[in-house]
Amino acid sequence: MAAKIFLRIITFCVFLLLNSDMAFSQISLDSVYSILKKEIDHKRSKSIIVGIVDSNGRHIISAGVLSDKDRRLPDGNTEYEIGSVTKVITSLMLADMSLKKKLDLSDPLLKFLPKYVKPLDKNVRDISLLNLATHTAGLPRFPDNNEPKDLENPYADYTVGQLYEYLSRFEPNRVPGTQFQYSNTGYSLLGQVLINVSGKDYESLVKEQIFSPLKMNSTVITLTPALKSNMAIGHNEYGAAVSGWDMPAVASNGALRSNVNDMLTFVSANLGLIKTDLYPAMELSHRKQTRKGNDDAFITLGWTLFDHDGKEILLKDGSTAGYSSLIAIDKKKNRGIVVLANSKNEIKNIAYHILDSTFALKPYTYKWRLLDTLNSVAKRKGVDAAIALYRQLSTLEKSEFVFDEVSLIYAGNELRKANKPDDAIKMYKFNLTVYPNSTETYENLADLYRRTGNVKMAIASYEQLLKIDPKNASGIWMLRQLKDASAVR
Repeated sequence: MAAKIFLRIITFCVFLLLNSDMAFSQISLDSVYSILKKEIDHKRSKSIIVGIVDSNGRHIISAGVLSDKDRRLPDGNTEYEIGSVTKVITSLMLADMSLKKKLDLSDPLLKFLPKYVKPLDKNVRDISLLNLATHTAGLPRFPDNNEPKDLENPYADYTVGQLYEYLSRFEPNRVPGTQFQYSNTGYSLLGQVLINVSGKDYESLVKEQIFSPLKMNSTVITLTPALKSNMAIGHNEYGAAVSGWDMPAVASNGALRSNVNDMLTFVSANLGLIKTDLYPAMELSHRKQTRKGNDDAFITLGWTLFDHDGKEILLKDGSTAGYSSLIAIDKKKNRGIVVLANSKNEIKNIAYHILDSTFALKPYTYKWRLLDTLNSVAKRKGVDAAIALYRQLSTLEKSEFVFDEVSLIYAGNELRKANKPDDAIKMYKFNLTVYPNSTETYENLADLYRRTGNVKMAIASYEQLLKIDPKNASGIWMLRQLKDASAVR
């Protein structure tokens, strides 16, 4: 019944499309549905939903299910984690506060932090709010001092105090404002600035400043029971269900959850299709600030701006452990798109193809058959049997399997999650016999030794990691913590 209703909706939308002379990148809505259905069949995601808006109205197309246990088709009200799309909302609040003279984009970061935060490095002291918003502060993607209790929810217990401690000792290798370097750390600090200026927590502030005026009532951090019941379950790259993320101290990075209806409202407001007092701040957030690299991509306040060959497209994507998201605005053609999926596998090329049909869409290829096989054997017969099977399969001249270090890392991770640390360690160590320079394997192995109390082997593993990757910031920090703790004992 639901499928029949959905097909009627698609037919009606196609009728509107053909009779309104609206061509969305020369791709009809039924073609969009065919693309989504094919990508679901290829295991890119459990579900994908696309929203399209222009002056003629909205169109929503979806395929897949909320999860293996919840076979509902996603609709405009289905909730997804939107990850770093949160950043364009954080930067919009910054732009709005600057227009209201509550702060200035050129203000130094330290002006808004507690007095006890006293970085020694001059480059840190010179970081401005604009540097944070444009990823030009010289800060790394993540701080090095995250030591989560739960690896599946890695930011749940990270604190503002840890963030400030990291900033106080950080030594950037470049002058602020000179080079783009994507930084969740920078947006974490920017969020704290907005919190400190307003005196409100991030969720209260963003609701008051952005979501209430735009009537985006389903975009939240804290899910109500009703919203939770309509949440698509997140899945990792190989389709296993994963837990959602909690990010209390770094919410401004990527803590928001939303749906296509709300995101289309946000896109419409940025296009000026919806009248809002926030539009001047939106226009400011769209303004070109600095070049992203050597191509025609630029950074604005939170967005990437592609400005080339008469095109002017603003785009922001995001991901968490189990979700991918993207919103884009074509300012020349006055149209926008939202794509949400409950998988970590990226969906950018789907969005690009819908925006511009000349962009080739390469169908997703599922590459995790080897991992599925190893997981199944390890579960039924044990890790030694799984390793023996890998050795046997790797000798075949022709195989449907993709052999790489990541499959073995994930096989070890699955054993760890199944509370089989000894088996996980055995899988990681086997991986290092095949891929001896795998830094991620050394990181996972060292962390698991640490968590199981084997400090000596944890130290040895971190030391080996740093021989391969001497600038691994997290490894340097963890090794120092372990050695300091050992010295105290």
